[in-house]
Amino acid sequence: MQRDVGSFPLAPGLRAKLIGAGFQTAQELLEIGPCELSKEIGISKEEALETLQIVRRECHSNATKTAGDPEAVGKCTALELLAEEQAQGFIITFCSALDDILGGGVQLTKITEICGAPGVGKTQLCMQLAVDVQIPECFGGLAGEAVFIDTEGSFMVDRVVDIAAACVQHCQLIAETHQEEDFQKSLETFSLESILSHIYYFRCHDYTELLAQVYLLPDFLSEHSKVRLVIVDGIAFPFRHDFEDLSLRTRLLNGLAQQLISIANGHKLAGKAGDMLLPSV
Repeated sequence: MQRDVGSFPLAPGLRAKLIGAGFQTAQELLEIGPCELSKEIGISKEEALETLQIVRRECHSNATKTAGDPEAVGKCTALELLAEEQAQGFIITFCSALDDILGGGVQLTKITEICGAPGVGKTQLCMQLAVDVQIPECFGGLAGEAVFIDTEGSFMVDRVVDIAAACVQHCQLIAETHQEEDFQKSLETFSLESILSHIYYFRCHDYTELLAQVYLLPDFLSEHSKVRLVIVDGIAFPFRHDFEDLSLRTRLLNGLAQQLISIANGHKLAGKAGDMLLPSV
């Protein structure tokens, strides 16, 4: 059961304790008993038992509704699923070799992971994509916006300026070979200032700030409907230190991954997680 813990009718303080302890979905809660839950989040056994009963009751109620409604159960073929995924679109990079490797570009509604040793260019690629997602539609782009969540302090605005200026210049060269009005008109708004103003930057200093930012993202995205890419650079960095409880660390990372996947699917964007875990929002 992948229903988010935050969607259950629980007291706000209790939901905060559950999420803070790394419980993100109903399935994670239902895999433990009340005694263990009591110790994990610091509540009484009675409160833990009541919490689990509420979760089970809600899950059972939803399952019953789904079983009684034939329309609630989707049915399709694998070919239809593939066609639906491919129809969502891609973030092109103007690098044919990279786009070919990625099957057309960075796909929307998916999480893309960028891995590699320090210094290989993961952050550079993330900054490049934050610009590329804004390429006008007539050039094959999405004309979208980007969210950049920085956990390492590696975002370099001067470098983004260089990348954005080069992208604008490249589009100008393409437009010179086409006489269509759409190309020239799109360049009127595709400028360095426009690109920089549509990269929304968030600096997170520890895993608590990162968790909070990701779980607040749906509200932000509802107010910024043109966002097509969410970058987390890097997602594992805040979890590398001061974590003696490895099971908690694993649950938090898994929950974070599930939340990013849910956001990518629900808002039709790409999720990109640089450094270790995910990216391509």
